[in-house]
This record gives sequence, C-alpha cells and structure tokens, in this order.
Amino acid sequence: MPATLLMPKATAIWLVDNTSLSFKQIAEFCGLHELEVAAIADGEAAQGIKGLDPVSTGQLSREEIERAQKDPKYKLKLQEPKVRLPQPKKRRGPRYTPVSRRQDRPNAILWLIRNHPELKDAQIMRLVGTTKATITSIRERTHWNAANLQPSDPVTLGLCSQLELDMEVQKAAKDRPAMVQSEGPRLLTPEESLAEEAAERERARYEEQEREETYSADSVFARLNAPRVEEDEEE
Repeated sequence: MPATLLMPKATAIWLVDNTSLSFKQIAEFCGLHELEVAAIADGEAAQGIKGLDPVSTGQLSREEIERAQKDPKYKLKLQEPKVRLPQPKKRRGPRYTPVSRRQDRPNAILWLIRNHPELKDAQIMRLVGTTKATITSIRERTHWNAANLQPSDPVTLGLCSQLELDMEVQKAAKDRPAMVQSEGPRLLTPEESLAEEAAERERARYEEQEREETYSADSVFARLNAPRVEEDEEE
C-alpha cells in the first residue's frame, strides 16, 4: 500500500512557515494547487489550522528538505513508513443503512416487490440491507405498518445506486425461465393494407349483387308462381 501524506494543508502551512521551499515544490508534495499555497502564505486560506511538522511524523527528512531548498526544481519525496499497518479485510454482511434512512426501507421493499417481482429475497436484502422476515411480512401485508406504507424507489431514497439495482434486475432476468410471448396486433405493411382494402371492396360488391338479385321483381314473381305451377301439375 503506497504511503500517503497525512494532513496535507497542515503540512503545507508548516513548510511555508519553516522552510524556503517554493510554492510549486510545496504544492506538488502536499497535493495542492500552487495558488492555494500562495494563499496560505498570504494568510488568505487555511486560517485556524495549526501547522504539522512532517519531520516529526516521519514523513519527511531534514536532508530531503535541505536538498529541495538548494534545488528549486527538485521534487520532495515522501519517506516510506517504518511500520506497515495490515490492510483491513472486508467483512461480508448486510448492507449498512444510516439510521436516518432506516424508516424508508419498508417503502423501498414494497416498491421492489411491486415493480420487480422477479427479484429474490436475497437480492432485496443486498439492495436495501433488510431481513427476510421483514420482506415476508411486507409481501404478505402482515407488517405492523402495512396500512401506511408507500412504495418508493430505493435509488431515490439513497438506499442503493441505480447501477446496483440494474445489476440485480439483470441477474434475476437471467435466472428466470424464458416466457413464450404471444403474437399481438401488429401494423400492416402498405402492400398488405392495399390487398385488404381490395378484398373488402370485392366482398362488399358481391354482397350488394346478391341483395339486388334477391329483391328483383322477376325473382319475386318466380318464387310466388313456383308453388302454383307445381299444384297445377299435381291436379
């Protein structure tokens, strides 16, 4: 793990007050802008901050300071720490939720259940830092405050990021079995639309022709005389 400078502004104040280093050298060493170092020297910035001696903290040696004072182009180098602290191991556990936002978790859970039913309980637990019992009570409407819950987007509430939510939704979509989509109505192509209109006109013309033949005078008299002719033949 690379060494980092402790309290950069306090160190810059000490270097301005106790050395003849240039503003650029101090700015590069402390990770500040050169104008900010100039403002510190003029007393316009970092007021009320006490200077920190980098030599006493083991971050800079006297020899390094003297060498930089003799050569304005020389860049100060941070000393390696004598004691290396072990890196803390990340503990896997439920997401920590600030106390001020914990009251919003039930609303976020209700929103996830309604808008993303494909999410598993474990995924909801990772997103909002809740328990399986709370998710079950909200889903079954047995939560103590179920009547007053209002679904709210967990991203808007600050309980998770949009990227985290999208990743969980995509993961749930991959695990969900594929569903066969039924063909719904679709827009006709120009050729299909013209063909359908022509067929409709032809159908209307045929129906009109049938009506004219049915109600014509000759056909009516023919139907009225047909039974009489048959009776005369029988006599």
